[in-house]
Amino acid sequence: MSAPVASPAAAPARADAKPLLSVRDLRKHFAVRGGILSRVVDKVHAVDGVSFDIAAGETLGVVGESGCGKSTTGRCILRLIEPSSGEIWFQGADVMKMDHNALQAMRRDMQIIFQDPYASLNPRLTIGAIIGEALIIHKLVKSRQEMEDRVVQLLETVGLRPDHMRRFPHEFSGGQRQRIGIARALAVEPKLLICDEPVSALDVSIQAQVINLLEDLQEQFGLTYLFIAHDLSVVEHISTRIAVMYLGRVVEIAPAAELYDTPIHPYSEALLSAVPIPDPTIKRKRIMLEGDVPNPIRPPSGCHFHTRCPIARPDCSQRAPLLEEKRPGHWAACHYRE
Repeated sequence: MSAPVASPAAAPARADAKPLLSVRDLRKHFAVRGGILSRVVDKVHAVDGVSFDIAAGETLGVVGESGCGKSTTGRCILRLIEPSSGEIWFQGADVMKMDHNALQAMRRDMQIIFQDPYASLNPRLTIGAIIGEALIIHKLVKSRQEMEDRVVQLLETVGLRPDHMRRFPHEFSGGQRQRIGIARALAVEPKLLICDEPVSALDVSIQAQVINLLEDLQEQFGLTYLFIAHDLSVVEHISTRIAVMYLGRVVEIAPAAELYDTPIHPYSEALLSAVPIPDPTIKRKRIMLEGDVPNPIRPPSGCHFHTRCPIARPDCSQRAPLLEEKRPGHWAACHYRE
């Protein structure tokens, strides 16, 4: 397989920037088994042709309803879940062709912060052992003292005390546990962090602290983020660009400010209309979508959104729209929006 061909639908934030990560037509279909012999009777179309680029130093926010394929996309990029098809290129290397040893080496540069801080930490290990494990696996320390010094440094970096390394996960709050998860991800000095809804399980006040921490770390270490969330208000300030997903497909990609001010796709408009506005004098028309999200086992033909779209026309069910540049740097998949 040759290097990825430039795709206008996956253009990075800066035209002169070489992508750190390139994803092309990524698909993941989960088998549905049934019957006495547990044969494959159907497939769940979790990710259905996703493409994007992320340039070094930027943050691509990925938003959408639960079940739209956001987290599956992130895990497929790391090959924690094996993709069904597509291309994934990281620093010019073909991730899909990597064997076990190459993947392990690659994962030093690409780490993940998990959604649930209560389930992502081993309750039987101390915080020092949890963070130090990655240092040992990747052979980044030569002695126990060197490992402990590095763990202390990481804990202080994320706002925790050195003595916390002797404690166990159950002794910490959710926000503190997520900081521990961030420290663990930073231990191997990665270039890309996949943040899989890292604040969705936290209180609102703690969410802001964690997001501010991630922004400070990005500036300090030159990190690149793929920031997954279901709440548009969460990714508003941290994201350079935002990709909106619906039922396994990207329906819009745009610079963050432009997406919030002038969304193109009807689904993006509906999501934004539900974001609370702190100023009561500002009136925003709420767009109520009819019906439920379709079954991903049998997604609608044509445009996946046509069953709920307020501007749908008969041919929307026949032709799947391409992700096209409607404005400079602003891409949307809609037949009837410019």
